[in-house]
Amino acid sequence: MSSITPADVQVGTAGDGPGEPRRPGRVSLGGLSLNLRASGIYIAFALIVLLFSVLTDGALLQPQNISNIIVQNSYVLILAIGMILIIIAGHIDLSVGSVVAVTGALAAVLMVNMGVAWPLALAITVVAGGLIGAWQGFWVAYFGIPAFIVTLAGMLLFRALTLTVLGNQGIGPFPDAVRTLANGFTDGYLGNVGLGPLGGADLFSLLVGLIAVAGMVAAQWRTRKARAGYGQEVDPIALFAVKMAAGAALILFLVVQLARFKNLPWVLVLLAILVLAYSLMANRTVFGRRVYAIGGNLQAAVMSGVKVKQVVFWIFVNMGVLSAVAGIIFAGRLNQAGPTAGNSFELDAIAAAFIGGAAVQGGVGKVVGAITGGLIMAVINNGMSLIGSPSERVMLVKGAVLLAAVAFDVWTKRRAGAGR
Repeated sequence: MSSITPADVQVGTAGDGPGEPRRPGRVSLGGLSLNLRASGIYIAFALIVLLFSVLTDGALLQPQNISNIIVQNSYVLILAIGMILIIIAGHIDLSVGSVVAVTGALAAVLMVNMGVAWPLALAITVVAGGLIGAWQGFWVAYFGIPAFIVTLAGMLLFRALTLTVLGNQGIGPFPDAVRTLANGFTDGYLGNVGLGPLGGADLFSLLVGLIAVAGMVAAQWRTRKARAGYGQEVDPIALFAVKMAAGAALILFLVVQLARFKNLPWVLVLLAILVLAYSLMANRTVFGRRVYAIGGNLQAAVMSGVKVKQVVFWIFVNMGVLSAVAGIIFAGRLNQAGPTAGNSFELDAIAAAFIGGAAVQGGVGKVVGAITGGLIMAVINNGMSLIGSPSERVMLVKGAVLLAAVAFDVWTKRRAGAGR
């Protein structure tokens, strides 16, 4: 059998749908049943934002600061999208920081030293990232070496290659188009409109926000109907409405604040496209269901006809491509490729995935959750910087948040197991 059904996926996952826990993972709040794993991360994110908004006297939510949070952390969020798929499948990738560095160096050599046109240079760089992912995916999927070892070796190999290519010095500056992608903003296409006490904002950006809200509600309603059709438990309509209202308020607030500053960052547009595409792939395609099935129960996936080696190979190729995209964005933001680029990016991407709800054993996680996890770390970094906390205290808090997220994952699994 060459494909699997939603019922098959449930054999390989730990929950009501791809990446969600079963009924014992739910609690009742005010008569409404709440999925702890699915909703806890968003509640935590809201509380962290609220805390730092108070501590910074509202500076955290100022338009310019929100824009800075997105632009400064965009490359980690891009890496988190690829990393969540790797972790869902039960693997890990420790090399992404070094791949960011080497692909950024390659882009710099092509555009700055060799004079290659920037569209061609970017295409070559992305292909090179895919080949790096294929190299690592081969050793993991077809040779059977654990991903931890393969990517640990890759972390050293590609960092050494970066130092060799750059000669221990930075290369720049980059073309204007690349810098615009990393640091630029969309133009005000339809002019400004008045928003009362909020001032003026770009009408085009506001329309984009309204379209995003409509798309979110439509997609979530369709998912709810599909789950109900398969006999899976769904949120009560009241809780569903509350979630949609909260999501809509967040999107519109974010868009309004960005529109008040310099409109939408181009890198946010790129991130939105990636999040939408990968969420659809993970939740609505056979390939996405197979990734969940492999991580949730490898033997069941094999018995269902899943070609495990091919799936694992391609998720590493995908990780290489996204690492190259992140490398281009990071180098474009700094306007040069440096030998220390990407240091600790792999730790940030892994932390974003686990804080965002990924399970240590695999089979559980969402793209939106990984983005939320990355934003939690970004808010902690930014908020503590605004209140003048030293770097060691920032690392202490981030480490505590990561430990708490994994501990919560283990606790919910034990609770679910006890409830069966």
